Amino acid sequence: MSEDGAFWEEFLRRLVARGLKGVRLVISDAHEGLKAAIKKILTGSAWQRCRVHFMRNVLSQVPKHYQGMVSSIIRTIFAQNDQESAREQLRHVVDELKNRFPKAMKILEEAEEEILAYMAFPREHWAQIHSTNPLERLNREIRRRTDVVCIFPNREAVIRLVGAMLMEQNDEWKVGRRYFSLESMSKITSINEFTLTPVALLHK
Repeated sequence: MSEDGAFWEEFLRRLVARGLKGVRLVISDAHEGLKAAIKKILTGSAWQRCRVHFMRNVLSQVPKHYQGMVSSIIRTIFAQNDQESAREQLRHVVDELKNRFPKAMKILEEAEEEILAYMAFPREHWAQIHSTNPLERLNREIRRRTDVVCIFPNREAVIRLVGAMLMEQNDEWKVGRRYFSLESMSKITSINEFTLTPVALLHK
């Protein structure tokens, strides 16, 4: 599947045409084509860089025998109780480690807004919106189920199976095991868009 900007732009346009609206936050990896499409099509939404992908990128610039230590120190940023405290801790971590791991700390420093955007939202949501892990778990389950079938007679058969799985997951998140509670969702309406930084707000 192509992942250039044109593909993602068309993908998002189709979602909007089918009724997608009111998007406040988009979580993804740092794919430039996708970021550009989000900025163009989902005007006004903030962007959160997937923390899991980000950590892999940072640690790739750290010698293997130091990766555990650096990972633990960086995670203290995300353990803070609010966005401003996380910013302060990030800068402290950069100051402490930049001489030993300059490339990794440069990545961390430049990604401050991207990796902390989720903290502008209700804390009850943080575990679900700091990474793309929930979606990746769903993708793994789709691959597992399609691998069991192995050979599909036609395209429609694939769509029926995957569509049924997605509908089942949607119902679970909506009713059975709500992804967000109604109470926590109500807090989002009180979030002023200007609590999100210009870098995190892609349309600015």
